[in-house]
Amino acid sequence: MPVSTDQSTRAHELAALLGAPGGTGPRYAALAARVQELLGTGALPVGTRLPAERELAEALGVSRVTVASAYRTLREEGYARTRHGSGTVTELPHGPGVEWPLPRDGDGVVNLAHAAPPASPHLLPAYTRALELLPGALGDSGYHPDGLPALRQAVADRFSARGLPTEPDQVVVTAGVMDAVGLITTALLSPGDRVLMEHPTYPGAVQLVTDLGAVPVPVPVDPADPDALVQAAHTAARQSAPRLAYLMPDHSNPSGATLSATGRRKLAATLWQQGTLTLVDEVTTGLHLDEDAAAPPPFAAGVPDAATVTVGGLSKSVWGGLRVGWLRTDAALAARLADTYGQRQLTVGVLDQLTATFLVADLDRVLADRRTELRAGHDVLTAALAELLPDWSPYPATGGLATWCRLPAGLSSAALTRAALVEGVRVAEGRAFGTGAAFDDHLRLPFTRPAAEVRAALAVLARVADRLAGRGGSAPVRAV
Repeated sequence: MPVSTDQSTRAHELAALLGAPGGTGPRYAALAARVQELLGTGALPVGTRLPAERELAEALGVSRVTVASAYRTLREEGYARTRHGSGTVTELPHGPGVEWPLPRDGDGVVNLAHAAPPASPHLLPAYTRALELLPGALGDSGYHPDGLPALRQAVADRFSARGLPTEPDQVVVTAGVMDAVGLITTALLSPGDRVLMEHPTYPGAVQLVTDLGAVPVPVPVDPADPDALVQAAHTAARQSAPRLAYLMPDHSNPSGATLSATGRRKLAATLWQQGTLTLVDEVTTGLHLDEDAAAPPPFAAGVPDAATVTVGGLSKSVWGGLRVGWLRTDAALAARLADTYGQRQLTVGVLDQLTATFLVADLDRVLADRRTELRAGHDVLTAALAELLPDWSPYPATGGLATWCRLPAGLSSAALTRAALVEGVRVAEGRAFGTGAAFDDHLRLPFTRPAAEVRAALAVLARVADRLAGRGGSAPVRAV
């Protein structure tokens, strides 16, 4: 929400955003709940200075006591703080979030909680070739804190081929993408730092940020208009002065939104001008569903190397069990992060790195085969949704590994998740991807599982949804 420097103007802007208080309870409680809702969705940025009580009361046509009581409620529940000379400023409570389930398999349930494809057919041949090279690597200590030179070169070459000139000394190898994200956030964030994050976004990243005592600043993502993120992020960055921004410009998880070439160029420049370092997560880059679609340039292209840290890896394109990832930034920051990483973890496994070197060098072919699998899976999921859950509203997926669905009015993803698990289907509730109570009316459905599993799981979800809606349904049948 753009905020004017004039207090009265700001009050009217906020009043328009709040709308008329609803409900039958006290007006102050409805007003506080509406502010919490806007903060939860990211429509009202964290760090916004709220108007003076008198000004907002006049703009809303309510008493000053109503606004003062609403502000007090927001402070008591952790959604605002008041400091002498600074007024009342919005924030998010630091309480525990929704549990994010571990990606376990083999416990007798159909697991749709995690968007994790099976191993690529390219994996075993790459390991075979790596084993042939392993004897030549056994003469040294086996410690490579910044990564094997050959793998760093392969990663740098791939960035360069995509239009982002890169040297090996700008690359650090890590044990997976989230290991890279953890390294960066641990090294660069301090308690109280603000981190701009897409909303919805990947729960694991939110957990890393909050565990460090940093504060997520949610910015709404509109799958129907991904480039709307540019203005929303600009406003949030200006108001909140975030230290870091965590973004997934390609097939954002879970929304599937992809920034255009123009959108990413504008947003990268905006964040750099605001003094915000952008952490770019490319774990799903290259996993577009339209084979004829032109790949947008890397987010980091067109801004100084020091403006971004780009992370990537092989968990989605190859296999989650191959824990090899990387980060790319300017050489000075890369060296600093490599030193930090070496103190925490002396090296990533050499055999895995040798294997990854072959896979990165052949990544275009690996990705093409993975896209073929994902297109087939997406078609199965789309058809099953239309047949079994026609009143659900999936957003169009341009790529990635999952579809983000809006649920019918009145259906809670939290209730649906609990009931489905009893019948043998594990899904991740929508609130896991947001802050506060946001997205309880959404559910993420991956299209990475076999067709029979997907159809059986959606049949269970349809039956459970009917039962929760009071429409009856047959007796529970455990999914297989």
